Amino acid sequence: MSDMDSLYKKGALSPLDFHFARFMERLSGGSVPELGLAAALISRVTREGHVCLDLSRAPSADSGDAIVLPERRRWEKKLRQSGVVGEPGELRPLILDSRGRLYLYRYWEYQEELVKAIRGRLDRDNREAEVESLRSGLAAIFPESGSGEVDRQKVAALAAARRRFCVISGGPGTGKTTTVAKILALLLQQSKGDRLRTALVSPTGKGAARLQEAMKKAKEDLPCVQQVKALLPDEASTIHRLLGTVRGSPYFTFNAQRRLPVDALVVDEASMVDLALMSKLVQALPPEARFILLGDKDQLSSVEAGAVLGDICDTGNPHPFSDGFCREIHQITGYRIEGNREAPLLSDSIVRLTKSYRFGQESGIASVGRSVNEGKAEEALQVLQEKAYEDLSWKPLPPLRSLAGALKERALEAFHDLFKVDEPEALFGRLDRFRVLCALREGPFGVKAVNLAMEKIFREKGLIHGREKWYRGRPVLITRNDYTLRLYNGDVGIVLPDPGAGGDLRVFFRSPDGTLRTFHPVRLPEHETVYALTVHKSQGSEFDRVLFILPDRDSPVLTRELIYTAITRARERVEVWGEESVFRRAASRRTARLSGLRDALWDED
Repeated sequence: MSDMDSLYKKGALSPLDFHFARFMERLSGGSVPELGLAAALISRVTREGHVCLDLSRAPSADSGDAIVLPERRRWEKKLRQSGVVGEPGELRPLILDSRGRLYLYRYWEYQEELVKAIRGRLDRDNREAEVESLRSGLAAIFPESGSGEVDRQKVAALAAARRRFCVISGGPGTGKTTTVAKILALLLQQSKGDRLRTALVSPTGKGAARLQEAMKKAKEDLPCVQQVKALLPDEASTIHRLLGTVRGSPYFTFNAQRRLPVDALVVDEASMVDLALMSKLVQALPPEARFILLGDKDQLSSVEAGAVLGDICDTGNPHPFSDGFCREIHQITGYRIEGNREAPLLSDSIVRLTKSYRFGQESGIASVGRSVNEGKAEEALQVLQEKAYEDLSWKPLPPLRSLAGALKERALEAFHDLFKVDEPEALFGRLDRFRVLCALREGPFGVKAVNLAMEKIFREKGLIHGREKWYRGRPVLITRNDYTLRLYNGDVGIVLPDPGAGGDLRVFFRSPDGTLRTFHPVRLPEHETVYALTVHKSQGSEFDRVLFILPDRDSPVLTRELIYTAITRARERVEVWGEESVFRRAASRRTARLSGLRDALWDED
């Protein structure tokens, strides 16, 4: 029995992995065990979110048994001799680079196109803007506070004005959207009357709606003339909607052959965008267009393959600005920032916002978030448990038999109105006030179990009548994109009687422009009840209060990024239920996704 057959029988490989490996062997002309094993593993790790397979490092086996890899040099030799494995730039099903990283061809190409687009923009720095014009423009849009502190939003605006690629990273409440509104106003001022075609996008419909609302508010507060405000964009859309989906295919209307008609593209919640979608987006962008990413590099990565924002920011490694950019900052803003003479070119395009306008020094959410980010598990647990902050609390995980009872008071308080109020807009607002977040989907403390426990509570209280799947007040989450209906993964709807349909139940969704859309329940794509949702699905959302439930045992998916993302979904208060040992291990574990993107962007050779 080959190593691949053994792994398949033990459950370490899926049927897809196994049959893909057999297909690669057939393409090579015969049985090549080394090729079969490599193909099966690259299929598996890509499903798990990695972009490539490191031939020198075996992925962990779900069965608990170690995967024994062939000696690397012999393995690479066998793969290169197979006829289906090529070097970067060759057209082969699999690509093996000089560092022993094996890719599915399409993922190598996605990575290569993204690197090319970013590096091309680094080489297209905008040095045309006059120093005096920038100085006066920045001074008008970013008036000095008198504190003497460096305004990093102002520095971000300077970076975006000087460069055609810019990343603005920061935690919740650091003003990323406000900053980008000011950047666009600055660019309009610097364009001296030339039109600036701008697109604002987010990965999800809900994220697009939030971005649109935030931009409208930011526009109102901008210290610039009405003429400039009128030219700023009013609408935001999903990435898929902007690119134009082609029904029944993975392709888009706008692509490398037909470019988007934009001069500047702003991508919010960039941490949620996977490698394939980011690559397709940037390929559709004209080479001279500005590309601005907003996001929190410390959040969870996308569900699909890649950790694009983290790789671009080289998360975990500090990168000060170059000496040259620091001199420029001083010349234009007066700020003195210490630079690095040997800083890579990309360093000057990444600005991290550190000042939170939402959480002050007294914020427990901010405090525990910092501790988790730094991997200080014991410190984070202490902050949660010591009751020194009003916006934090910790409770031991209740016994499984007591879960419904423990949830009862919070469930009734938070969701009672869903079954009584007829106004959809009011109910969407109520849904944003509280949500239960779970680390896992399956298991006794996962999303499925918690949602069932919630429905049991509401039925016992007479709020849900009968055993029907569809009932008044049911909140639903779309889990698969439907481009025809324009319903996307992450969109949230509420089931209510529709006067326009004779009082029959319909599912109401809020569009990015604020209008309501209704659908018959049977028309919906894949969906699920959403009193509780996974932390992954909560990305791009914020709630006044969050109840975060950890499982009763450790799991590889429990990481510091997951803990941080869950805690920072709360605007006002977060309560954590868990076992101390599970929390410690999770807060000590960092997400590691393999790709060559980080090396390709940050290595200067």
